[in-house]
Amino acid sequence: MSYARLICKSLFISLAAMACLIFPLECPSADHNDPNAINSIFSDIQPSGADLYDLFGFPSDDKTGGEKVVVALTFASIPDTGIFDTDLLYRINLLPDPRISSSPLSSQGLEDILKYAEAIKSKYLVKNPSEIRVSFNKKNQAKVDFIGFPGGGFSKIIDTNKTVIIEAPDGNPIKTFIGGRDDAFFNDLPGFFRSINYAPQFYNIPNAMKTERELPIPKTLIELEGNRLFNFNPSKPLLGQGEKEDLPKGPLTWSGNKFYKDEKGNYRFVYSGKDARAGKNVNAIILEIPLKFITKKPEQDRIVRAWGESWVLKASGKIKTIPNNGGYSFNFLRQAWAGTVPADSEFNSDVANYKRVDVDGVPFLDAALNEREDDRQMAQNITLAEHYVKRLAHLGWGFGPSISALGLGTCFDHGNSPVSVHKTYALAIEALPRAKKCLFQRINMPDNSWNKKNLDIKPPRTFEIFIPNVASIDMDTTGTWPFGRRLEDQVASRFLSVFLDMETGCGGKPCNIETLQNQALWDNAPILPKTPPNPVKNDKEFLKEFPYLAQPW
Repeated sequence: MSYARLICKSLFISLAAMACLIFPLECPSADHNDPNAINSIFSDIQPSGADLYDLFGFPSDDKTGGEKVVVALTFASIPDTGIFDTDLLYRINLLPDPRISSSPLSSQGLEDILKYAEAIKSKYLVKNPSEIRVSFNKKNQAKVDFIGFPGGGFSKIIDTNKTVIIEAPDGNPIKTFIGGRDDAFFNDLPGFFRSINYAPQFYNIPNAMKTERELPIPKTLIELEGNRLFNFNPSKPLLGQGEKEDLPKGPLTWSGNKFYKDEKGNYRFVYSGKDARAGKNVNAIILEIPLKFITKKPEQDRIVRAWGESWVLKASGKIKTIPNNGGYSFNFLRQAWAGTVPADSEFNSDVANYKRVDVDGVPFLDAALNEREDDRQMAQNITLAEHYVKRLAHLGWGFGPSISALGLGTCFDHGNSPVSVHKTYALAIEALPRAKKCLFQRINMPDNSWNKKNLDIKPPRTFEIFIPNVASIDMDTTGTWPFGRRLEDQVASRFLSVFLDMETGCGGKPCNIETLQNQALWDNAPILPKTPPNPVKNDKEFLKEFPYLAQPW
């Protein structure tokens, strides 16, 4: 080693050691516009590539060489479509698991949900998932690290915006595409924000104004009479659809007592059925992975739990509302001592040098139940079980009366309220009686096509969908939600369906997760516009082969 290098190396280690003294905590002895720290819906936050959009996961139809799993993580195309931020790192976590039968319920009480959460905790917190880690250099190349897989770990540097076959050391080929694509999320986002009276979609509101986010106005699927802040205004047709204005003065509440009806007796839908993401792109990490690469027991491990994460480099100074708890990892110090860390490393894939920003697993969980809070970005969301009971009851007081007004049956007990109600709960035990049926009912599928092997597989109960926050890809099904998530799944409407009475809510017959996307329902309902709440298909047709997401615009 040269004298100059020795001096530089000693100086670096001294500085690194000082970092450990200054930042002892790090020296061991995130559906779109979330989380709030990177939520560009706020007037003072710029868009960020750390904003995860969706995680898709389903069994591949291509069985050549054995079963394969398709996983796609999409996120904001910042700085541009197909161009990646070198200060960001993405992780896709995979945890193979045998299928287990649902445990019997003792009383359909809060204790059942907490026992389930505790069982999940003891199961998932003792396992380390395999991990695919992706970072970028200034040449817009991607470094893909495969960590913790049965066949061993390895890395590969690939070009972006093209399909690449990465061959693992055990010979398994992994189809990989990292680049820009059309956004596969087809959804009426402004309609959803109107349903929860979410002011930042319509008004100029900074992140710090927390009480001006979801205003204390009842959630609803039908416009509330006199709701001047959120009802559709023909004189301002683009408000909330790309245009915003300053928040009006006066009370930010609602004092009415009924749903709005026009002169013909029709309600007005808060949804338009229009695709807010039509013509827009994402950046994406898409992989088609042999199941036998993920697990040594593919015949036994029939469920693949998957979730995505975004991380930002602490040294970049970005996303300041999330604390660094900074410093260097011991691994980084060991590399420095060995002289293996160049002064300008081409890739920085040591996760200890980053802070986690966003997590994506169950669609609409973050927007609907986590409220986009920065500290709720976690896959192992065991500690949020009681919060979910309270939040689901809060939503139920809004959506339940709306569903009843449309002539459908709801699982939520709203006491025959003729209109939506704004009600919150301090204790889960108080909220549970109202939300009990919604939480414990099994969801219905529209038919049996999802169960491609006709096995004895029961759809999950609602609370089992949300804990943990992972996509549970069932290899013996088509992988349609909630048995994974296929590109064509209309997950926003499927989420709303959990407030239907799955037993007898559709004219004395069972409802299912596709009920609200049935055009005939809206044709016969006293409501305008006569459209399902969300689009029935994407703006571009999905591809029939890898990488499945359509070409970017």
